[in-house]
Amino acid sequence: MKESYLPTLLQMRLLIGFLGERAQYDWWPTAFHETSSRLFLEPVFSKTSRLAQYHGVLEAARRLHDEHLSVGSYHLFRLPEEIEQDLHAAMQNSVGEELISHMPTSKEAALDGLKRLAATGGTSNVGPMAVGSIKDIDATDTLKVIAAAYLSAFTQNAKTYPYLVG
Repeated sequence: MKESYLPTLLQMRLLIGFLGERAQYDWWPTAFHETSSRLFLEPVFSKTSRLAQYHGVLEAARRLHDEHLSVGSYHLFRLPEEIEQDLHAAMQNSVGEELISHMPTSKEAALDGLKRLAATGGTSNVGPMAVGSIKDIDATDTLKVIAAAYLSAFTQNAKTYPYLVG
């Protein structure tokens, strides 16, 4: 697999994770991106508070998606173990630091960021939505379709769960 798709996957996770939180679209009941959360996380995870924040949102999004999808399917928040390890490593190096430092702080800015990653004219289904095979996770078109599905769902105030088959 090409390594160049990892920053895009990570950026999508960060943007969609932010947008899915309680203060934005309320897909999951977390508030890891709010100031009060950072004030709590930093004393406990002094050197890794951003990583703890990322994993908190990741787990909340993963649980929601898993509730709506079949066992064995993959989605943005549950990928094969090798890819998960690569994303975790990327989150800890300069790629993750760069993405975190440029994370939007408003719903509108996050939607704009997602729009830049999305395929034009994408439409969203409500609920589960098959978008391809996991072997194509490193394809630009696959990532654009996933981003477009979430963008459409957020702008239409609907919930969608794009997934990839194994």
